[in-house]
Amino acid sequence: MASVSLQSVSKNFGTHAVIHAVDLQIEDGEFVVFVGPSGCGKSTLLRIVAGLVAPSNGVVAIGGEDVTEVPASRRGVAFVFQSYALYPHMSVARNIGFALETLGLAKDVVNQKVLAVARMLKVDHLMDRRPRELSGGQRQRVAIGRALVRQPEIFLFDEPLSNLDSDLRMEMRLEIARLHKDVKTTMIYVTHDQSEAMTLADRIVVLNQGRIEQVGTPRELYHAPDNRFVAGFIGSPRMNFMSVSSHMAADGPQIAGAGHLILALDASADETPVAEIGIRPENLRLVDQEEGRIRCILERVEDLGHEHFGYCRISDDTVWVIRLPQAPLPDRIGKPAGLDFPASAVFAFAADGRRILSAGLKDQAGEASLP
Repeated sequence: MASVSLQSVSKNFGTHAVIHAVDLQIEDGEFVVFVGPSGCGKSTLLRIVAGLVAPSNGVVAIGGEDVTEVPASRRGVAFVFQSYALYPHMSVARNIGFALETLGLAKDVVNQKVLAVARMLKVDHLMDRRPRELSGGQRQRVAIGRALVRQPEIFLFDEPLSNLDSDLRMEMRLEIARLHKDVKTTMIYVTHDQSEAMTLADRIVVLNQGRIEQVGTPRELYHAPDNRFVAGFIGSPRMNFMSVSSHMAADGPQIAGAGHLILALDASADETPVAEIGIRPENLRLVDQEEGRIRCILERVEDLGHEHFGYCRISDDTVWVIRLPQAPLPDRIGKPAGLDFPASAVFAFAADGRRILSAGLKDQAGEASLP
């Protein structure tokens, strides 16, 4: 096992900066996931750790040793690619063991190591097959086995499940999680799928436009996002947002928004103006219009069997998603309704996207509650 340290790492391609002075510490045996939208720099950052891409500035250290100028072959890392990158003319056994063959190990040693890895990944019954004879999930297991047999200090995964269907992705997530538990090796995993990140990671690194927005456990990012970007990216369905304006009413400060929304603020709260609020779908409750804090029209309901989602139009450009305990009666669709929620469920954001931690929103009883 080995730790990974990135110190002021940046990367430019010509005049275009794709990584901006990233600082990150990954501990021995930790499973860290880089997540973010396409083009945010997560794969580039992973390749910098691997030694496949040289940083323009900064230091990369593995196990406390500066490896910034060390070639990839000497860094003790194993890379699992999105495309599998298997040798089509070789059997499963040779694909897994080829790296050991090139090291000149004795044939019986190679066979022993290959068989042990194949059994761990449940592909030992496929040893004589070629990649074209394997399913997507089996190919991915072979690609992981080829990396695992080298006993690397660090595993690097670059969106390894994106080519698989939903059932296989779920199966392979379990396999990768089990693999980490068994081998206890430091793993860095890149994905754009926040569900993968939430289910696999010890810690998640949220990237946006080449910068780290926040680092934390899945629970921390979900319940305590630092800013609007993290709040909107982590969670499925995503958080609902609404632009609001602040004003002073006769009984104190308030914020107002679409759907006749009015929320009172505590007079002693942070003086930073609230520019936007956010509420997660599970914290909204569909009620009669006169009972809701927000007026809306229930436009559509998705019945997924085990859960239901309602789409509520609040204004011409604002539709919120709500998680429903059960599907509403069909005659409610297309009719006016209301949305209710506790003040404690509201996240408040400043104009620059920063989360306001002490906005002091009041509930209906008039007691202040921090979002």
